[in-house]
Amino acid sequence: MDTTILKKYNELKKAVIENRRNPNIEKLDNAFRYMVGTVGDAKDITGEYAVMFALNVGEIAIKEIGLGVTSLISIFLHKASLFKPGEQHKIVKEYDSSVEIIFKGLEKISYIGYETNPSDAENLRKLLLNLAKDVRVILICLARQLHMMREMKAMTHEYQVRLASDASYLYAPLAHRLGLYIIKSEMDDLYLKYTDRKTYDQIARKLSETMRARKQFIEDFVAPVDKVLKENGFDFEIKGRPKSIFSIWNKMKKKEVEFEDIYDLFAIRIILNSEPKNEKSDCWKAYSLITDIFQPNPLRLRDWISVPKTNGYESLHTTVVGPGGRWVEVQIRTVRMNEIAEKGFAAHWKYKGDNGERGLDEWLLKVREVLETPQTDAGEFIDDFKLSLYSKEIFVFTPKGDLRKFPEGATVLDFAYDIHSNLGSICTGAKVNGKNVPIRHVMHNGDKIEIITSKNQVPKRDWLNFVVTTKAKSKIRQKLNEEKVKEAENGKEILQRRLKNWKIPFTDELIRNLLKKYKLKNAQDLYSLIASEKIELGEIKDFITLMEKQPGETIAAPAEKPAEPELKYHAADDFLIIDDKVSNVDYKLAKCCNPIFGDDIFGFVTINEGIKIHRTNCPNASRLLSKYGYRVIKARWNKSDGVTSFPVDIVLSGEDVPGLLNSISDVISKEQKVALRSIAIDSDNGMFQGRLKLMVLDNKHLDSLIARLHKIKGIYSVKRFEGYNAQGGTV
Repeated sequence: MDTTILKKYNELKKAVIENRRNPNIEKLDNAFRYMVGTVGDAKDITGEYAVMFALNVGEIAIKEIGLGVTSLISIFLHKASLFKPGEQHKIVKEYDSSVEIIFKGLEKISYIGYETNPSDAENLRKLLLNLAKDVRVILICLARQLHMMREMKAMTHEYQVRLASDASYLYAPLAHRLGLYIIKSEMDDLYLKYTDRKTYDQIARKLSETMRARKQFIEDFVAPVDKVLKENGFDFEIKGRPKSIFSIWNKMKKKEVEFEDIYDLFAIRIILNSEPKNEKSDCWKAYSLITDIFQPNPLRLRDWISVPKTNGYESLHTTVVGPGGRWVEVQIRTVRMNEIAEKGFAAHWKYKGDNGERGLDEWLLKVREVLETPQTDAGEFIDDFKLSLYSKEIFVFTPKGDLRKFPEGATVLDFAYDIHSNLGSICTGAKVNGKNVPIRHVMHNGDKIEIITSKNQVPKRDWLNFVVTTKAKSKIRQKLNEEKVKEAENGKEILQRRLKNWKIPFTDELIRNLLKKYKLKNAQDLYSLIASEKIELGEIKDFITLMEKQPGETIAAPAEKPAEPELKYHAADDFLIIDDKVSNVDYKLAKCCNPIFGDDIFGFVTINEGIKIHRTNCPNASRLLSKYGYRVIKARWNKSDGVTSFPVDIVLSGEDVPGLLNSISDVISKEQKVALRSIAIDSDNGMFQGRLKLMVLDNKHLDSLIARLHKIKGIYSVKRFEGYNAQGGTV
């Protein structure tokens, strides 16, 4: 056996022994030997030996997440099963039931987004159903995903983008929801690194350049805090950490500011070594001592000690004015709280009996309820669930005083559906703190909610516009679908009866022609419109009569108003090469991100609009690559002819100085082969924001123009418009 592999395994065994009491090392050894004997010298997807791949995944699971011997055995057996399927189920029987549950969970879950024709909603459903049985299944999946991302350097660029997009779309949100913030942050950073390397490198370079100044600032801040905590007898550790590159980039985008304008680039974490009974009081005492030294911002106090987050996170956050008038985020927590914050729910097993475990049980119960509700649309299922992962929380009370958690922005209708699906369906309003409010009223922390109902109430489609919880949306869609089915059956009977009176046969061809005429997707929609009298039967008869006069022809639907023309190209054009699988086709550059020559790109096969070319850092890229990977094709730039121009938007901001517009126009006119299509400037209180629509040759040409615009007096920020999220649009 390779000495490197054996050394790695022995290190893992040592970590397992340190993490758990009396682990069954003999069975672990047996599982390891079985894997080595089965897999041999085979290579894995990352290019490394498959045995080493399993050991690296196991190392993350053990050392970074905090799992134990049962998980490691399951990882080994599952890796062996991939190379020699069939007999593992007999081998698994030799271990305890937990190993069997985890092994079967890993076996059922396919790589989301990697298959040729993935069924993402079904894969996610399987993943979460297994999560509900044993949370270690998803923790192992996260460990595997993180290891693959760490090894992306050896993969093709296309695979790097696909893997990074899967992480951004699903795995990072799951890590966040399970409290694995360190893993979530690393996945986010790697996503940015492999989809927008230029931005990643710029922020990394600026962080490196400011490292010395940050270090000095942290020392100046920590010195008085360290002194006062020691004087009061605390046993503690203080850490100063920079925000992740992805987090900084996200803030720059949301606030539309430059790197230099992000004031909270780092946070100070104070970790107290406290007895369990003194944890809360010690944290609040430390808070009091720190805010005696530095002025706190009362609006930025976050108390997740009294009421922990659903994922078990406990900490006391405050923002104070540090040396030089700079804002600093301070996080106060105990050793136990810190371990749970870093390792999520896995750490709860180390602290059996803590109330935090109840949070996991409550969340898994909600997951189970959602999964048992039929979904009519796979995309809705994934998007609703992903949305719920990142939501902030509020806490409200039932009339009996029971505390319930909801995502921020939840309405009283969400509350009603959370109590019971039948209660939600007949909800007409609520009493909030004794005051009558409508069903769309948004709840706030500490509200006392009492639901008002009526037997005549039924769910409406517009309810979906203001509920935010996955459970409420699922139950409303289910009820609406039931009503639509009943209505459609009634409409079908009406149509069949009338056709019989007209002595016209009811055929599939007739229904297809009616669907084309009314631009409907399916027959159920047609029958529903007939039942609701939105389509008149007399109109249908006139249509059939017209068809009979023109046998063999299909009556075309009325022409729509022509859309704004898009730039259209052919696959044979010199500057772009489409995947070999697709030949002699037309394509368009996606308007959401306006790719230009030199950008990293991919092609996406749409339903009605042919192939659209997107940038890999397009706001819609992770969703398209993860949800519809089977419709993604390779695309790359070939060579620039120096003639073809591409549309691009630039956003500017700064001080509204005299002659600014002339200065901008002058710079653009002097830049060769740049065409200005439009310019819009808004000014308010001496500051301006502007947007330029241009035609440029390539991304180097664009960078040159941005650099020139940046030199204009009064301009603070110039950057390319990243694009818009077209999630609701046609794909």
